[in-house]
Amino acid sequence: MIRPHRNHPLWYAFALHRGSGLILAVFLPVHFWVLSLALTDPKALDGLLHWTDLTLVKLAEYGLVFLLAVHIFGGLRLMALEFLPWSPRQKTYAAAALAAAFLISTSFFLSAV
Repeated sequence: MIRPHRNHPLWYAFALHRGSGLILAVFLPVHFWVLSLALTDPKALDGLLHWTDLTLVKLAEYGLVFLLAVHIFGGLRLMALEFLPWSPRQKTYAAAALAAAFLISTSFFLSAV
């Protein structure tokens, strides 16, 4: 079955927003578990914090910050679509959201390295 709507840039913006939300929803319980280690097992927390100095983990953090920024700016774009008058520049707004997310996550990564 041919689905021409899935070839539209705004469908990709939707898919990226949905995928980033799902990945962040999976990450959040893991993050809370790691934070709980500060109360229950400080030595394990110290080991995890030492592990975060690895370059691969910093790259994963970059990806996480990118997904968070994409999700935030994609949500703002959707709220603008819902509450503001319709604009034919929706593709431009989606591209601006992606560019802002890339800028924020790259500046985070450069400061972390």
